[in-house]
Amino acid sequence: MSDLLQTPLHDLHVERGAKMVPFAGYAMPVQYKLGVMKEHEHTRAKAGLFDVSHMGQVRVSGDNAAAALEKLIPVDIIGLGESRQRYGFFTNEHGGIMDDLMLANRGDHIFVVVNAACKDADIAHMKNHLEPDVMVTPVPDRALFALQGPAAEAVLAALNPAAADMAFMDVATLDLNGAECWVSRSGYTGEDGYEISVPNDHAVALAETLLAHDDVEPIGLGARDSLRLEGGLCLYGHDIDTETTPIQAALIWAIQKVRRAGGDRAGGFPGADAIFSEMAEGVSRKRVGLIPEGRAPMREGVPLFADAEGDAQIGAITSGGFGPTVGSPVAMGYVATAQASPGTTVYGELRGKRLPLTVSKMPFTPANFKR
Repeated sequence: MSDLLQTPLHDLHVERGAKMVPFAGYAMPVQYKLGVMKEHEHTRAKAGLFDVSHMGQVRVSGDNAAAALEKLIPVDIIGLGESRQRYGFFTNEHGGIMDDLMLANRGDHIFVVVNAACKDADIAHMKNHLEPDVMVTPVPDRALFALQGPAAEAVLAALNPAAADMAFMDVATLDLNGAECWVSRSGYTGEDGYEISVPNDHAVALAETLLAHDDVEPIGLGARDSLRLEGGLCLYGHDIDTETTPIQAALIWAIQKVRRAGGDRAGGFPGADAIFSEMAEGVSRKRVGLIPEGRAPMREGVPLFADAEGDAQIGAITSGGFGPTVGSPVAMGYVATAQASPGTTVYGELRGKRLPLTVSKMPFTPANFKR
């Protein structure tokens, strides 16, 4: 663990009894004394504090920053209102997803948050294609927290009442505990909540203030994964990657009409022809939700088949585990389009046996975003 990077909250994690593991080059907490199951349940019932400081924070600035980013990202950035945020992804020349990300219009710049494992490549990608006309500036001096759960609003509003006025995907600059924080009402658990960018030298004090609230517990990567899985949310490098297009991944909703074929700013991004072709003609495989029969979870890599005895593999599980809120195992993965309709039975091969799963709609548990 000695050669791993540390977030500004590293010592706090250790003091609170976290089990630390390597993740994307960082030492990160996978769970605390509560354990993964109780951390998951606490976040659904009250509020959990996640350290996501390992992710990349980047400012993209210049008169044409939004238009320039649209050459790399197939979403409507020019039309993104000030103080609003949107989900997006970088695509490659084949339409594959290089990374997924969040974009916020902060007035004088676009604030981009990218995945930890991809951040160096993402920053280089933006610099290579955007500079010198548009400046790409990493923000290494700020930590990033996620405060998630139904009590998140009351907890944050106790520090600044303006937090309660924010709706899902709003962004604002708020004074929290004496620090200038960049706050979005968003997260990756399916619950209401906030993501908070805070200067490194205020990070520990703010985290301790939030954790002092009776409704807040620290939450590790284990529960973060089970929460996002129940929410039907993709994990980069598992459910989406450079070989997966947004259409195959059921992310077509993230490409606004203005960027699609026939739209006012159609195309102009890498892989547009391939993506538009799939929109028009369909795909051979799709990302779907899956509910295994019984109590045994089926995890990433389990091969999927159309029949209990047939030889032809139709796909594989990309994420799976037990869903504490659902009360049963849940999974997601890719299957051939012919088997992608909800209610279809497919079979996962586990320890030499074919076991049934039912194709399901996602999310597995309803989202609680404040619209």
